[in-house]
Amino acid sequence: MGDVLSTHLDDARRQHIAEKTGKILTEFLRFYEDQYGVALFNSMRHEIEGTGLPQAQLLWRKVPLEERIIFSGNLFQYQEDNKKWRNRFSLVPHNYGLVLYENKVAYERQIPPRAVINSAGYKILTSLDQYLELVGNSLPGTTPKSGSAPILKCPTQFPLILWHPSARHYYFCMMTEAEQDKWQAVLQDCVRHCNNGIPEDSKVEGPAFTDAIRMYRQSKELYGTWEMLCGNEVQILSNLVMEELGPELKAELVPRLKGKPQERQRQWIQISDAVYRMVYEQAKARFEAVLSKLQLARPAMEAVIRTDMDQIITSKEHLASKIRASILPKAEVCVRNHVQPYIPSILEALMVPTSQGFTEVRDVFFKEVTDMNLNVINEGGIDKLGEYMEKLSQLAYHPLKMHSCYEKMEPLRLDGLQQRFDVSSMSVFKQRAQIHMREQMDNAVYTFETLLHQELGKGPTKEELCKSIQRILERVLKKYDYDSSTVRKRFFREALLQITIPFLLRKLAPTCKSELSRFQELIFEDFARFILVENTYEEVVLQTVMKDILQAVKEAAVQRKHNLYRDSVVMHNSDPNLHLLAEGAPIDWGEEYGDSGAGGGDPGVQEAAPLSEKRRRAKQVVSVVQDEDVGLPFEAAPEPPSPSSPDSVTELRGLLTRDLRAESPPLAGPLLNGAPVQESPQPGLAPEATSPPASPLRQLPSEKLVGLEPPKPSDQETGEQVSSPGSRPPIHTTTEDSAGVQTEF
Repeated sequence: MGDVLSTHLDDARRQHIAEKTGKILTEFLRFYEDQYGVALFNSMRHEIEGTGLPQAQLLWRKVPLEERIIFSGNLFQYQEDNKKWRNRFSLVPHNYGLVLYENKVAYERQIPPRAVINSAGYKILTSLDQYLELVGNSLPGTTPKSGSAPILKCPTQFPLILWHPSARHYYFCMMTEAEQDKWQAVLQDCVRHCNNGIPEDSKVEGPAFTDAIRMYRQSKELYGTWEMLCGNEVQILSNLVMEELGPELKAELVPRLKGKPQERQRQWIQISDAVYRMVYEQAKARFEAVLSKLQLARPAMEAVIRTDMDQIITSKEHLASKIRASILPKAEVCVRNHVQPYIPSILEALMVPTSQGFTEVRDVFFKEVTDMNLNVINEGGIDKLGEYMEKLSQLAYHPLKMHSCYEKMEPLRLDGLQQRFDVSSMSVFKQRAQIHMREQMDNAVYTFETLLHQELGKGPTKEELCKSIQRILERVLKKYDYDSSTVRKRFFREALLQITIPFLLRKLAPTCKSELSRFQELIFEDFARFILVENTYEEVVLQTVMKDILQAVKEAAVQRKHNLYRDSVVMHNSDPNLHLLAEGAPIDWGEEYGDSGAGGGDPGVQEAAPLSEKRRRAKQVVSVVQDEDVGLPFEAAPEPPSPSSPDSVTELRGLLTRDLRAESPPLAGPLLNGAPVQESPQPGLAPEATSPPASPLRQLPSEKLVGLEPPKPSDQETGEQVSSPGSRPPIHTTTEDSAGVQTEF
């Protein structure tokens, strides 16, 4: 590897790459500085004027899954340096960075992990054919001849490959299809979370950055959605540079690569990854420097905006009226002829899978709560409530249980309209809808938790508790129906704008864009940081199509399509005291109603305070998804049949009502939520093989769990970052000797 990089990335070429990267970054950062002032003004104006959006009925969890482990288990990883497959103990903490340890013993002994992988921008591939096709498409002319050895050989039929257009690729494999399905669901969650890397609560920096990306790409005649707008700001910036730099390097270097097609493919992947790392480091330094400068200037800008808010608004409205008078006739004709006829078709294509997904969220939530209620009736009663509620509280972050919701978005297609409107990929819309599903599920669960916790303060009997759970469930479902309708309508409007506005701007650019320069003189110099002609022009174009989009969504709601509520249906203060309940301390079900809350430890062993802290940490390091495999099984025994359980919503409701009427004996087998033996397989996933009863994390002695915290994932999608004590720098180029020890070149 070192020879390849030293040969093709010598000092002269590295200098050229740095200069080219610096030029692109300088141009982009000018856009970012311009957009920062506009975003700051818009944010402060929004705080003053508000938007009048419907108030959400569900509560939201402020710190979800803090210090939890999403998943843990073993998998095989391919080591590119020695071309061997190694068994790794892997876990996914609450921040969704995939952490790889040498083995479980290394994790128990708190030895730093070998790697922490940020999966933003990656695709999850489940077959070598998919991978070889992508590699061949990214590097034309290197496709191996039929019958020749591929670039990679997998020892099993169940690979999982993380593919990135510029950064390093990661190769894993499992021994069974069930394990492959499980890890695929988990890694898809990682990609989905890491792709959404710009914080939602960033009201200035986030919008300024995304608008600057759009403006920069439009200046290069690149309109439409961009598939690599994923990750945090530095990752996106690196993708932006590589979009321009990559083809140039490919044209220069690929003809110079030597060897068979497979070897040239490997060489190019190594070179591309090395360049991506260089670009990332340079982008990180430049972006942080500019952001720091803007944040220092922000107080002075805010003072000007507060003082002159009315004048700035008046000046902007005057500018908008002039631009509107100039371009409105052309824009309206363009909308009428090229956009308006297709809005209903696009909306219908969006509504069907999205609404099916949200309906599945509702059904999964209903089923889990009802199963829990049945368990309270037939098993442990209030004594087991803490255990049941611990599991329910993590439902939105359970990759397997949420899989049936997420997969509803996979059929989303625009067919011929996708090419017409230059939508390069639908993945951005799929992932956005899936994130909304997860948020609404967690809101529903948290609202249920809060109301149930309040009810428990009354000291109900088991029968009273079961009736209360059913009543609270129905109350939460009504709130969910309203909130999910609001969220979906907003998602449809935003998606329609994302699809149609770039198309309109490209259509209008030849006749309208050249006229914009003459409007610059209408902006007062003192307000030039907060009003831009280009942004105002886009707002005018948006307004021409927005009325058609609003009308289309409104008509869908009036017709009650896909359970959408009409805009006139507003739930005001249906629970005026509900939001006050969420202001209290987070609910710890295990401490209050679980075994650990029932009594203290042995005072002769440890003091009370350290024991409480120890137990708190022990519970934090329990996988949400129980991985029952200590190692990778080479033989999978058939799974014993699970006890029968009602599946339909009607059956569940009827069974619960029947059990509430009369005292019933305990069921012969455990039920779904809180089952001590196993979980039922999820729809669309293969059943798991029988495994030992305890997950790797549950087998850890409690004293070893104290003080363990999941390592932070690297925000570099350029490869692995090895963490270690002290100030040891990240290892960018690694190898592995015969003992499996990673060393630095």
